[in-house]
Amino acid sequence: MINISFPDGAVRQYEPGISALDIAKSISEGLARKVLVASVNNKVVDVTTTITDDATIKFHTWDDAEGKNTFWHSTAHLMAEAIESIFPGVKFWVGPALDKGFYYDMDLGDRKISEDDLLAIEKKMNELAKKNNLYIRIEKPKDEAIAYFTDKGDEYKLDLLNNLKDGEITFYQQGEFTDLCRGPHIPHTGLIKAIKLTSIAGAYWKGDEKNKMLTRLYGVSFPNQKELDEYMHMLEEARKRDHRKLGKELSIFTMDDDVGQGLPLWLPNGTIIIEELEKLAKETEEAAGYKRVVTPHIAKESMYLTSGHLPYYADSMFPPMELDGTKYYLKAMNCPHHHKIFGAEPKSYKDLPYRIAEYGTCYRYEQSGELFGLMRVRCLHMNDAHIYCNKEQFALEFKAVNEMYIKYFKIFGIDKYVMRLSLHDPAKLGQKYVNEPALWKDTEDMVRQVLIESNIPFVEVQDEAAFYGPKIDVQIWSAIGREFTLATNQVDFNSGRKFKLEYTTHTNDTDIPLIIHRAPLGTHERFIGFLLEHYAGKFPVWIAPLQVKILPISDKFMDYANDVYAQLRKAGVRVEIDDRSEKIGKKIRDTELLKVPYMLVLGEKEMNEGRLAVRRQGKGDTGTVTIAEFITQIREEILERKSAE
Repeated sequence: MINISFPDGAVRQYEPGISALDIAKSISEGLARKVLVASVNNKVVDVTTTITDDATIKFHTWDDAEGKNTFWHSTAHLMAEAIESIFPGVKFWVGPALDKGFYYDMDLGDRKISEDDLLAIEKKMNELAKKNNLYIRIEKPKDEAIAYFTDKGDEYKLDLLNNLKDGEITFYQQGEFTDLCRGPHIPHTGLIKAIKLTSIAGAYWKGDEKNKMLTRLYGVSFPNQKELDEYMHMLEEARKRDHRKLGKELSIFTMDDDVGQGLPLWLPNGTIIIEELEKLAKETEEAAGYKRVVTPHIAKESMYLTSGHLPYYADSMFPPMELDGTKYYLKAMNCPHHHKIFGAEPKSYKDLPYRIAEYGTCYRYEQSGELFGLMRVRCLHMNDAHIYCNKEQFALEFKAVNEMYIKYFKIFGIDKYVMRLSLHDPAKLGQKYVNEPALWKDTEDMVRQVLIESNIPFVEVQDEAAFYGPKIDVQIWSAIGREFTLATNQVDFNSGRKFKLEYTTHTNDTDIPLIIHRAPLGTHERFIGFLLEHYAGKFPVWIAPLQVKILPISDKFMDYANDVYAQLRKAGVRVEIDDRSEKIGKKIRDTELLKVPYMLVLGEKEMNEGRLAVRRQGKGDTGTVTIAEFITQIREEILERKSAE
């Protein structure tokens, strides 16, 4: 008998050679029906995989990432089978799963897939899915695999085989389709109940523009129609909320070829949002004991060699500039500059924790194909800070940073979030990570303990840490359920030594500080992009570029409008008058499109009574109030930074 260990610590005994699926059946038929794939000894495998020795096992369903990933990869194979039946002779490159859905790259020769073809392919996929064909894993010697694809004249799969050895080559077959694939796959096609092909694109083979352009077909699938319908609704909402579309409509930012790709220009409206975010950050950080600093946009090569960013980070930095025989780089990160500030004057234990912050401008050379609106740019303004502390202070400081995140979440109405605790891979010490195994264990344990004690939701992921220590990546979800990576909170046990940072202890010895890198609001670019989509452009009053629009019904009420305008301006409200000779209905509609939180309609009655007819964005008329009452109300919303209703 062999011992099988489960995630809850339970151990059961089975005959050697039992499959993962049969183990699931031994627990319950319901579980067996839901299992898509299994992890055996932490390796994800088909549920038909047999187990001959003691092992750990974990089952994956649609409810977890591994289950979805396998489901979508299997659907990519189903799509390839449908395409091959409609376009005989097609050659396939790769068909991976994505965060949402899948794609397949293919060479159709002189043929093209049109939008009309998508419906035909979807129909065929649904027909094939209902056949409940098994996904069958077939191991192949390399010579047989080469012979198979040579006969098909498939140069793409032959290229993949060049990098594979005997013993690591597997094919997968379902129905009439066979492909080179490492797997794993779901048990059978019948589990795929709802399919939508979403778009067609071009993609160079291997991502190299010197190679042939292939056709890339994207899609998504679900185990039921209800989830597909919900997903398509979310996509439609996402299109309406696209930050690039809203950014243009609301005059937030613009891009210009003469300035350069990935270098946004902030228009006056966008600059107001930036200034409000900075004001929030400065108030919050001042209350938390941070001191503000300002650092230059460039630095000598020697500093980045000391920090370790060169040569390892060079591909993400702009090329150096040379002056008087010395190389200078545009700043890609603020940390080395802050370390220099810490080291500029002697420090003692009484100076710790030493917290410094700035909205530092950084420049990163993102590849052209990776640039995306405000989400991936080459110039970023980062809500950066560094905390220098001793080991005894670490837990409280790290906890305080996490509490700052949660405070911001409440202000911006972010209800769903999770912290990703990124750990190192011990096998990569000295290569990808600083070779200090004891320090890695200590700092990872400290971070984990703080998260547990703070009752903050978190997940652990291996091999995603910074090279100098573990980090937390903050994942947030917008109002329509789209996931964003907001910011990071990192622990650094290495830079203090590299920069020879030290402080005098209470025993008059010297020690090296631990460093916490944190950026709760991330960058202006990414965070404002998120807010545009989160609020659909309907910002809360405190951060809205224009807070009030005054709409006089006709020119004879302009004097009253100007009086209201002056009082609101004096109260610190951002306000404009619509003095166009248009009907009031059009003025209201146009202001609604600009998503201004408040409209004040002024006519004969309002002027004579010294009142305001108030309209709220998206709500319509809310009644009439005096000017003083309105000022009190809106000032409260602004000062308390109330969320959008």
